[in-house]
Amino acid sequence: MNLSELRNALPDYARDLKLNLDSVLSPTGAVGLEEHQVHAIALASAIAARHAPLVAAIEAIASEQLTPEQLHGAKAASAMMAMNNIYYRATHLIHNDEYGQLRTGLRMNVIANSGLDKVAFELACLAVSAINGCGSCLDSHERAVRQHDVSAQGVQSTLKIAAVVHAVAVVLEQGVAAA
Repeated sequence: MNLSELRNALPDYARDLKLNLDSVLSPTGAVGLEEHQVHAIALASAIAARHAPLVAAIEAIASEQLTPEQLHGAKAASAMMAMNNIYYRATHLIHNDEYGQLRTGLRMNVIANSGLDKVAFELACLAVSAINGCGSCLDSHERAVRQHDVSAQGVQSTLKIAAVVHAVAVVLEQGVAAA
């Protein structure tokens, strides 16, 4: 299914999601972001939301705008945050400062050469961190993008893309479960 078909599959109670999906993925709705950033964020968010048909639909649209290397970078951001969000959220929630002083020891080599530019990669990581609920990673990636002159509106647009993509995945999954 393409994105239009998935959007049309959303039930009437999720009408706002249909409207929001169009809005957040459009250049005018994603204030403060460049087009390639929107596509990278959307793809990383879809992967984090774990709904395979939505991932495929967003990847198909993203592949029209992103190079194979940039697609790789969006996927890498999602993969790294799947690991890091769990680790850093857990060490934060334990409330024992000793864990923050220990060497993490997790490989993250892809960050140095993900295929995305630094800002787009950080924005994708921010979006996935929002979906995964890791406050430590949200703080870290928000600081990083703000240091690269991304506006508060750009951060907000990133969070809106993550929120809407995740919500669409949740509703679509419910439709599959109910069928």
